Amino acid sequence: MKRAGEQEGQVTVAGRALPVLPQYRKDGVTRRLCASVHLDDHLAFEVDRDLTGDRLNAIGLTLGVNFVALARHARVAVQRREALDRQLAALGALLVISLFAVLWGLIGGHRTVVQAGYYGVIGVLVATWWLVHHAESRARAAAQKVFHGQEKADALAPPVEPEAEAWLHDLKRANVLPYTDAAALDKPFVGSGHMQLGKVVVWQPIDVSKPAEAPGGGTLPIRPFDAIDLHTYVAREMERISGLDGLRARNRLYVLGSHAYLLQDLVPDRTARPRAQIPKQLVQAGLQQPGAAMRTHLCLERVGEGGRIVVSMYVRAILNRPSLSWEVAVYAIPPLGPRFHQVDRLPAAPFDRWKSMVAYTTLRLWPELKGAPGRISERGRQRRRSAKSLRKLRRDISRQHVIHDYGAPDSLRERYGDWEQAGHNELSDAADFLNRLQQGVLTATERFLKDHNIDTSSFDKAQQIITQTYNINNVNGPSNIGAGGTINQPAGPQGSGPSGQPAGGMPPARP
Repeated sequence: MKRAGEQEGQVTVAGRALPVLPQYRKDGVTRRLCASVHLDDHLAFEVDRDLTGDRLNAIGLTLGVNFVALARHARVAVQRREALDRQLAALGALLVISLFAVLWGLIGGHRTVVQAGYYGVIGVLVATWWLVHHAESRARAAAQKVFHGQEKADALAPPVEPEAEAWLHDLKRANVLPYTDAAALDKPFVGSGHMQLGKVVVWQPIDVSKPAEAPGGGTLPIRPFDAIDLHTYVAREMERISGLDGLRARNRLYVLGSHAYLLQDLVPDRTARPRAQIPKQLVQAGLQQPGAAMRTHLCLERVGEGGRIVVSMYVRAILNRPSLSWEVAVYAIPPLGPRFHQVDRLPAAPFDRWKSMVAYTTLRLWPELKGAPGRISERGRQRRRSAKSLRKLRRDISRQHVIHDYGAPDSLRERYGDWEQAGHNELSDAADFLNRLQQGVLTATERFLKDHNIDTSSFDKAQQIITQTYNINNVNGPSNIGAGGTINQPAGPQGSGPSGQPAGGMPPARP
C-alpha cells in the first residue's frame, strides 16, 4: 500500500522505496476464459449449458473465476454462432435453388435462367464470405477487448437471466456443496483439482484434557470450547498467521449428492437445483455432530498470481474428548491448458490481421456454409433430448419418489487445468502455500489451546511427528510438490490422482 507523498509506481517496505514491477491481473484467468469462449464455439456452448442451462445437480465452486462474467460472454458467443448458422442455412437454401436453376436452364436451353443461376451462386458465396468474415472479426475483437481491456469483464457483455445470475452470485460465497456419489470413495471435494497428499490424512491426536500450569503454581481453569470455536478461531487467524494475503477461509458443509434432499434448506424443491447457501447453523451442526454423509470442513483456498494455480486445504477438527485430531486433505489446480492461449496469438498489426482474416474466411467458407444445417439440427436434437430427460427425471422424482444425485461432478476451473503448463514459479508457489497452510493450522491450534488454558505438551509431541511425516518445516529442502503435481513425502509412494488418472494428468475437456 502506498504512503502519502510516494511517487507513482513506487512502494515502500521497511523504509525502502522500490519501483513496482508489472503484475499479473487478479482476474487474469476470468479474462482468458471469457476471451476463449469467443474464439471456441464448442467451449462457448459447453460453458453456457453448464452455467445457465436447466439442471438439477450442483456445479463446482468458482475458485477464482467470475462465473457471472463468463456466463455473459459465453451467451454472447452462443448467440453470435446461432445467428450466423441461421443466416448460412438460408444462404445454403438459396444456393441449392440457384444450382437447380442453372441445371434447369442448361437442360432447357434457357440462357437467361442459367445466367441468373450463376449470379445467384456467386452472390451466395460472396455473402457467405462476408458473413463468416464479419462474425470472426466480431469474435476476435470481443476476445481482445475483454482480455486486454481495462473495464471489468462482466461489464463488457449484457446480463443473462436474472435467476441464473443470482445463483452464480450465491456460488461465490457457497457454504454448502453437494458432491456426486461417484466421488464419495476418493474425492468428496469435487472440483478442487488433484489430491496432493495421495490420501486424506488424520494428524496425531492431541490431549486437551490437561490444564496448563499457573505462573505462581497450581493449574489454570480450562476454558470450555467446542469444534465450532476452534474452526472459527482458525478461520479468523489463518491469513495473518500464514502470511498468505487473500486467503479465503470458510466453513462449508459437504453433502453426498443422493442425500442432499434430506436437507430441506438445501433442496427446498426436489425438482429444482440445490441452493449454494444455507443457514450457518446447519453448517455448524455438520461440524459439531456430522449427519448422514454430511460433514463440515474448514476450506482454506489460496489463488496464486493471476489465478494461474489454486491450492486448497480442507481441515476438520475431530474433538472426541479427551483428544483432538485434525483431518487434512490438500488439493491443487494447475494453470489453464493450451487451448486458452489462442487469444495471445491473434495478430494485432493491421496488415497481419487483414491477412489472417482473409485466410481464415477463405478456408472456412465452404465448411461453414455446408455444415450450418447440420449444426442447427444437432443443437436442436441435443436440447430436445436434454429437455425430455429432465422432464422424465422430474416426473420420476415427483411421482415415483426417485432419489436423485444432486452432486456436482467437478468444476470448470479444474476441468480446464493442465499440469504441463505449470512452470517452476507455479510449483514453488504451490509448495509454499502448502507449507504455510499446514504450519498455519498447527500454529493457530497451539495458540487456541493456550488461550483456553490447556497444557500444550501433548501438542508439542504431536507436532514433531506431524512435521517429520509431512515435511512441513523443510522449507530449505526439496519442494513438496514434485513433477506432475504430486507431493514428495519422506515415506511411502506418491499418490495418484482421482478416477485412476495419474496425479500429473488432466482428464480431457468434453467436446
